[in-house]
Amino acid sequence: MPLVAYLGPRGTFTEQASRCLTDDFDAELVPFDAVSQALRAVRTGEVLAAAVPVENSVEGSVPATLDALSAGDPLVAVREAMLPIRFDVLVRPGTRDVRSVASHPHALGQVRGWLAEHLPGAEVRVSGSTAAAAAEVLAGEHDAAVTAPTAIEEYPSLVRLAEGIADLPDAVTRFLLLRRPGIPPEPTGADRTSIAAVIGDEVGALTELLAELSLRGINLSRIESRPTKDRLGEYRFFLDFDGHIADARIGDALSALHRRCSEVRFLGSYPKADRSPATVRPAASEQVFRHSAQWVDDLRAGAIG
Repeated sequence: MPLVAYLGPRGTFTEQASRCLTDDFDAELVPFDAVSQALRAVRTGEVLAAAVPVENSVEGSVPATLDALSAGDPLVAVREAMLPIRFDVLVRPGTRDVRSVASHPHALGQVRGWLAEHLPGAEVRVSGSTAAAAAEVLAGEHDAAVTAPTAIEEYPSLVRLAEGIADLPDAVTRFLLLRRPGIPPEPTGADRTSIAAVIGDEVGALTELLAELSLRGINLSRIESRPTKDRLGEYRFFLDFDGHIADARIGDALSALHRRCSEVRFLGSYPKADRSPATVRPAASEQVFRHSAQWVDDLRAGAIG
């Protein structure tokens, strides 16, 4: 049975997402203490794949994932999952006075309002993960933990003080299943392509990069930057856009970016979790791109058209 790593410990949202990402094949899920460790296990062949969080609709990107994808041997995403985020508050049985509450920073950021309203006097403490906070409550280090709903399965001696809480009811986290490079999944018509690109420190460099996508009618769904850590002022841009590397317009854009950028790392083409099809204007359709390429080929072969 193949092994699939995930950001542990058990009882977290990432474990829940891992189950979704591997629901069509048998796999043994193995928790790791850090994203970098999980991805290292993929790179060394210790595991087949790794499930990691990449961004949250409230708290933004997960820097540990972006940094780990940038360093070391390339890895590619083969699928994604979007998980609605609702939290439980777990306490020891008989707890009446909650003077401290702990969780992962991303979790705490998504329940600030609830905590201010329902536990206004509680000291807010940071833990390494939502599940770790539950373990610390069990050990008596905190009075309450903000956790994923699955945490109660790992810590059944705790009880729910509250369940299904979230300041923003539509909050979601996006997770990726990452593997070593290989043939991408077949295009579905509802795909996403992810890259990381380093551009030169020149006037208009970012505008020119984005223009390569715009000119080909490619919808950019996400862009953000992280320091390359090599030189002050040098940044790596992470981009997600609609389409698959098998699409002519996507391949053409990637080729152009490879010419313009000092570094481009392909992070995968994979089906979007919501299966929403890409909207492509007529001038950027697959048929038009392939027809135009054939026209150029015919001219090179001596045809007149």
